[in-house]
Parts: sequence; structure tokens; C-alpha cells
Amino acid sequence: MKHYAVVITPFAGENILEAFRWYQLENPVYAAKWKSGLEEKILSLEIFPESHPLAPENSEFEEEIRQLLYGKASRWRVLFTVINSKVYVLHVRHGQRDYWRPSVR
Repeated sequence: MKHYAVVITPFAGENILEAFRWYQLENPVYAAKWKSGLEEKILSLEIFPESHPLAPENSEFEEEIRQLLYGKASRWRVLFTVINSKVYVLHVRHGQRDYWRPSVR
């Protein structure tokens, strides 16, 4: 079974940090649980990342963009691409937001 290295880009890291800070203000107890759960889910991409579906906005990008969903009541979308033996997490956004566009990187 092939294992991939998971790389969280600075932009995606900032997305996670912004959401975490918001959760800290709204519900400090849940904030830590949300962040650790998200990180665990992201790290699960080291095995079979291509089993996740293409993101709806895939056709807007040159590289193939896939999505991983996280959360039950409030869905978060982890957008990533696979290049060789690495998974690059490009963006993390709330599922209620509009689709990600190349100009909004």
C-alpha cells in the first residue's frame, strides 16, 4: 500500500488557524476538538487520497482538485491535490461558502 506525504500549504494553514480562532471565541471547548479532529482527518490523506471525489470546482484549475469533507452538523471542505507521492492541502473552507476560484488563492 502506497503512503503519501501530506503537506499543508501556508494558505491552508492560515485557513485552519482563522477557523480555529473563530471557534475559540464561539465555543472554546469545541475549538480544540474541532482542530485536532480536522488535523487527524487531513493526515488520513496519506493513504488512498485519490479515493476522495473531485471537488466541484476542479474544472476551474489546471491541477486536479479533490475534496475531503470534515464535520457533521457544519461541513468543512479540505481541498487538495496529489502530485507524485505528495498530497498538498491547498485550502480549507466552510461548506456553506461559494466554490473556490483560482483568482481567490
